[in-house]
Amino acid sequence: MSSKNKYNPQPESSRSTYILGGLAVLVIAVLVIGGVIWQSNRSKPRNDGYGGVQNSEVQVALQADGVVLLGRPDAATTVDLFEDPMCPYCAELENKNGQELAQAIDDGKVAVRYHVLNFLDQLSASGDYSTRAVAASECVAETGDAVAYSAFHAALFSPSNQPKENGSSDHTNEELAQIASDAGASDAAAQCITTGAKVEQARTHAEAGRQALAASGATGTPAVVEDGTVIDALSNENWVSQL
Repeated sequence: MSSKNKYNPQPESSRSTYILGGLAVLVIAVLVIGGVIWQSNRSKPRNDGYGGVQNSEVQVALQADGVVLLGRPDAATTVDLFEDPMCPYCAELENKNGQELAQAIDDGKVAVRYHVLNFLDQLSASGDYSTRAVAASECVAETGDAVAYSAFHAALFSPSNQPKENGSSDHTNEELAQIASDAGASDAAAQCITTGAKVEQARTHAEAGRQALAASGATGTPAVVEDGTVIDALSNENWVSQL
């Protein structure tokens, strides 16, 4: 039988197949790169370079229930912000909107009632890190130095300072005191933190904050509430400018 009568299989690959394959790879690459850029922009700090509050008219006060009020007396609106010092999403919010919020506070557009909670104590290496960080926050707020409190709050949630959940270590009281001092807090505030003077009080206040969070209708931290309305601050990057 002549070879021309035999079936000789031919490769199914063709120029069009290669083109389609190349296009598919290109589309995947574009999607991946686009996703990386989107995520980078999503986490990029807004108003980067502004820092913490700077206006001397801004006041800070530790209220009887442990809430820290930061703002000008003539602020146009007040929001409640619930957070835990070990909560990574709280750190994400602070990294994203903290500087933008600081300028809004300086400009008198908003005052913030900080409710610092401790429900993540059990995930800290020491077993009580969140409570001790709440106490540290109260020590700094009690001095009445709004600029130092704003800087300390930002430092508490910075990637270089925030302990990891289920991590092998967290900060001692002495280390928390040093973070406060580096933020400009007074020697009295540092001493208050080092000795743990407000730890038991902070535990009570954090529980009150947890109850307030539940009453607000928010389901977790971070939670931003304005006039009884829960703001989806993590999903809406423009929430500060829309207050």
